[in-house]
Amino acid sequence: LIGRLMFELPEEMGLIAVAVRQTQGKGRGGNVWLSPVGCALSTLHITIPLHSNLGQRIPFVQHLVSLAVVESVRSIPGYEEIDLRVKWPNDIYYSDLMKLGGVLVNSTLIETTFHILIGFGFNVNNSNPTICINDLITKFNKEEGTKLKALTADCLIARTVTVLERLIDIFQEKGPNGVLPSYYKYWVHSGKQVRLRDEEGPIAWIVGIDDYGFLQVHEEGKGVESVHPDGNSFDMLKNLIVPK
Repeated sequence: LIGRLMFELPEEMGLIAVAVRQTQGKGRGGNVWLSPVGCALSTLHITIPLHSNLGQRIPFVQHLVSLAVVESVRSIPGYEEIDLRVKWPNDIYYSDLMKLGGVLVNSTLIETTFHILIGFGFNVNNSNPTICINDLITKFNKEEGTKLKALTADCLIARTVTVLERLIDIFQEKGPNGVLPSYYKYWVHSGKQVRLRDEEGPIAWIVGIDDYGFLQVHEEGKGVESVHPDGNSFDMLKNLIVPK
């Protein structure tokens, strides 16, 4: 629907579709995203000028959206310690234990403008198939003796879009260094060790992400290398970075 509408509307007009239920959720590389009732589900259309900081680093869009989802919760007074995190390149996690959301970005360049469709889905009030944000809030209340209220999908979609607007503005003004401190504050990979290419491959340490949003790893004796997100999958369960 948005794919048909996005070229018909004035550039300054925003467009978002919000679904209560989704029957054909898609992830990266043809993966399926299960979407029971209780998920926050939406597709957002934005435009980014090619000759801008973000236009020259389009892979960063998925990182900004993942960060916006996390900040939509952790920027609420009282909810700062809810252990919601980002996993490179496009997942939202509970600590480093369990996935509860994801982001999928498709971009089309027309003349000097990127038309970007951002699909994001994250579990708000559905405990299955993994865990949800309200489960984390219940757990936090029990452990800390607090009385934080459950959150709604509508509220968090609205907050995510609002935070994303702010992050895009910061990125356009200051480039990657404007947002990376916040990204690293919430990501799950700091200091993690991985094996490259296969289970017997060389050991490397995750350093960060480079100016274009690609993962940087340090392999002993070889220095720092960047790993392209479209050609590699980071499997936290096997602790590998492997070519797809």
